[in-house]
Amino acid sequence: MIRVKRLDHVQICIPFGAEDEARAFYTGVLGFQEIEKPASLKGNGGLWYKVGDIELHIGAEQRDGYNSKSHPAFEVEDVEAARRYLEEHGVATQDEKPIPGVKRFSFRDPFRNRIELLEKIR
Repeated sequence: MIRVKRLDHVQICIPFGAEDEARAFYTGVLGFQEIEKPASLKGNGGLWYKVGDIELHIGAEQRDGYNSKSHPAFEVEDVEAARRYLEEHGVATQDEKPIPGVKRFSFRDPFRNRIELLEKIR
């Protein structure tokens, strides 16, 4: 049996050389905290972020308009305020199918990665 302690990180991808655009979105718009990548991985491109108690790793790869359903989902304190904030910053949002006890929506980053924000209703 494997005993999982917690989720450590999620990785999504951007095109090679798009780090500045990714930084503008993830740091500038979303307000995520960028963290230093290990020296052994810096040559691969991409960025790392601390988001709550996990890390978001943004790798660099050849991208050809891929539009996957795979995604990270972040629990937020006020999902409706988060949605308004994103829309005010020109980010298109998408309703998701209802899940009992959860308010949620998704959006695409500038590289077509899907990201979900949710709020659990107690």
